[in-house]
Amino acid sequence: MEIEQPPVDRERIIPTGERRGLVLVHTGKGKGKSTAAFGLALRAHGRGKPVLIYQFMKVPSARFGEHRIFEKLGVPIIGLGDGFSWKSKDLDHSAELAREGWARAEATIRSGDHFLVVLDEIMYPLRYGWVPLEQVLTCLRERPTHVHVVLTGRGAPDELIALADTVTEMTMVKHHFKAGVPAQRGIED
Repeated sequence: MEIEQPPVDRERIIPTGERRGLVLVHTGKGKGKSTAAFGLALRAHGRGKPVLIYQFMKVPSARFGEHRIFEKLGVPIIGLGDGFSWKSKDLDHSAELAREGWARAEATIRSGDHFLVVLDEIMYPLRYGWVPLEQVLTCLRERPTHVHVVLTGRGAPDELIALADTVTEMTMVKHHFKAGVPAQRGIED
């Protein structure tokens, strides 16, 4: 590692646009997409803003770490699915749940009642064709101007990336699974 001098001067750029709701996308093959979205949810909740989290691949009865803490904090986190496709016993039912889940999420976004809406793992239903991309894009374009929406999952479609205000691609540099270390509660759940 090369030692650097701390910066002492910095050009300050002052934004000239209006504050408005943002569309944020967390995508890529690396870890941390949902975790980053949950961090934003905590930040907004900490400022007293109404937040709602939808998880497209988790079952409604899921009790992972994020469910436990959000429940304690009073942040609704709602499972809309029946697990990842490789665990599903009926993909037609999985698709139906995704469409029903999208209808709920769309109504929430359009209502304007929440400052932040998280659509966790929505990229899977989009990529599988269970939720029409154009419906999601239209809703994001037409949402109330104060509503922020975070969408997570691998393989974000180019059209969504083009529409988004901020896109972060998580890149895997190294992963403990490859060294044979199993998933651990409190880290991967």
